[in-house]
Amino acid sequence: VQLQASGGGLVQPGGSLKLSCTVSGTIFSVSDMAWYRQVPGKQRELVASITRRGGTNYADSVKGRFTISRDNARDTVDLQMDALSPEDTGVYYCNVGQTVSDGTYHSSQWWGQGTQVTVRG
Repeated sequence: VQLQASGGGLVQPGGSLKLSCTVSGTIFSVSDMAWYRQVPGKQRELVASITRRGGTNYADSVKGRFTISRDNARDTVDLQMDALSPEDTGVYYCNVGQTVSDGTYHSSQWWGQGTQVTVRG
């Protein structure tokens, strides 16, 4: 399984970025997907997840600002990030995993290479 993330960059507070992750080596349409972010010295945290059927879940810190979506025809999962703040700075990773019956997303060992997002004035 390979995941290729793209779309990071430098943006001013209040700005927007869109991250994309292309997946190969698995049947994307039956895979649950997620975006995580990590900052130095902290654990990688779940930002948003999307089930194979399109059900979404977000961290409280990004609700109303970030939107996760998927395109099964292109085997991609996107993360639209709006109203960015410096606290959103970090390396963002996509992941293929599983959403269990209580709605909790469980990551797998399959990660993209990470894409840096920096929010700075």
